[in-house]
Amino acid sequence: MSFTNRINGRDKTGGRHAAPEAGAPSTITAIPLTDVDVMSSATVGSLVKDATAQVSTLVRAEVELAKAEVTGEIKKGLQGSVLFILALTVLLFSSFFFFFFLAELLDVWMSRWLAFLIVFLAMVVFAFFLAFLGYLRVRKIRAPEKTINSLKEAKTVLPSSVGEQTAIDGRHAG
Repeated sequence: MSFTNRINGRDKTGGRHAAPEAGAPSTITAIPLTDVDVMSSATVGSLVKDATAQVSTLVRAEVELAKAEVTGEIKKGLQGSVLFILALTVLLFSSFFFFFFLAELLDVWMSRWLAFLIVFLAMVVFAFFLAFLGYLRVRKIRAPEKTINSLKEAKTVLPSSVGEQTAIDGRHAG
């Protein structure tokens, strides 16, 4: 059983062929809520069958809903990040004009070549400073010890043939 966004050939917004909302599925699976007559013909097997079907459909519907919601949010996040990247690109290109302005400003008090040299050296020192900070951050990266220990424990728990096969596959893959 499924419901669609259309009523009598028309969608709920009134247009005949309007596109569904972004990220929203056009068909949603519903839970088959049928009346279960417990007193007359219901056996334990049919009750279990009905309950299993309803739980399975409920789980599928929840997964579809979550997927639709997450897809929409990911699209919004991606659009926002693209705008941030564009803003940073414009800022990067604008920084050229700032440093040129700074050199021209220093030109008021000293010779032109010295002003541009000072700005250049300041930029190089700042670049080295940022590279040093990046190096310190990268140096702090450690191996995932918990995952490695967990895999070692899983290797001891698994039967020896499976553990050996995993070790062989790992050697050939790397």
